[in-house]
Amino acid sequence: MRHAFGADFDVPPGYLNTASIGIPTAKAAAAVGESVSRWSSGLDRPGDFDSSVAAARSAFARLVGVPVERVATGASAAQLVGLVAGSLPDGARVLVAEGEFTSVSFPFAAHHDRGVSVTEVELADIPRRAPEFDLVAVSVVQSGDGRFVDLDALRENAGPARVLLDATQAAGWTPLSLDWADWVVVAAYKWLLAPRGAAWLALGADSPALRPGNANWYAGEDPWSTTYGLPLRLAGDARALDLSPTWFSQVGGAVAMEWLSGLDLAEVSRHCTGLANRLRDGLGMPPGDSAIVAVDAPDAVSKLTAAGVACSARAGRARLSFHLYNTDQDVDLALNALRW
Repeated sequence: MRHAFGADFDVPPGYLNTASIGIPTAKAAAAVGESVSRWSSGLDRPGDFDSSVAAARSAFARLVGVPVERVATGASAAQLVGLVAGSLPDGARVLVAEGEFTSVSFPFAAHHDRGVSVTEVELADIPRRAPEFDLVAVSVVQSGDGRFVDLDALRENAGPARVLLDATQAAGWTPLSLDWADWVVVAAYKWLLAPRGAAWLALGADSPALRPGNANWYAGEDPWSTTYGLPLRLAGDARALDLSPTWFSQVGGAVAMEWLSGLDLAEVSRHCTGLANRLRDGLGMPPGDSAIVAVDAPDAVSKLTAAGVACSARAGRARLSFHLYNTDQDVDLALNALRW
């Protein structure tokens, strides 16, 4: 077991793959295990999970800096981005970064039959080109190589363009204040250290209304009174966009995210980027501001894997990612493997 930032983790040495799958705290894992045990014994009722859904929603709101009444819960980033894509007018022009994670770009490209166009440009050009488009959809941190979009420049220069941010590779390891964006989506199972199957959407104060394309019983003002029959009666806030929750994901998410949202994320960021920069320095790379490192070296993934380092192959490079449970030992394992 490793102890980090007041929590215990059953994470093995060399685990540098949080950008793919985060490792839960021992407390979060135990909460999910206990919930599964209760399920297997028939001890729960559907309403018993409402407190976890509410706690996870509140923790997410704190992590991205928005009021809780502007947060909807869903199942994946793409599902929530799809709500925005489905609400665009015919002929809308969308700007994305070259090599953007497809859960950000595909939901818009799927509306090509309505004349919705999607244009790719270099990440650095996103703020400058934003005013030419109706919507900018971009990850705060790029999945493939860990680069940040220039959020300050985008906020200042977007002009009439609406902005959708995917903070899946940022939320949980770096401080965020994204209340200025029209929409922010985050999936749970990476840096938020929750089970896969939960995601959240934050609405901007002045963002256009979204069509509730997944309207369901749980999106009602009182879900337990909207289980049968018309008329349509949805919640008066962002919960009108809720998807019926994946229970165990919400249980784990509530425990993990309540803990994360109480940490000094500036300190967490210094820890993560410090380890990443130690790796960069050892490989002769310039320092960076990201917890994700992309290593472009022959056979990097196979060398790392053979040495017991968990990483990912992304865009022809080895992707290593450092979270709060990582240590210098993990850096040393990676450096030793790559120096063969």
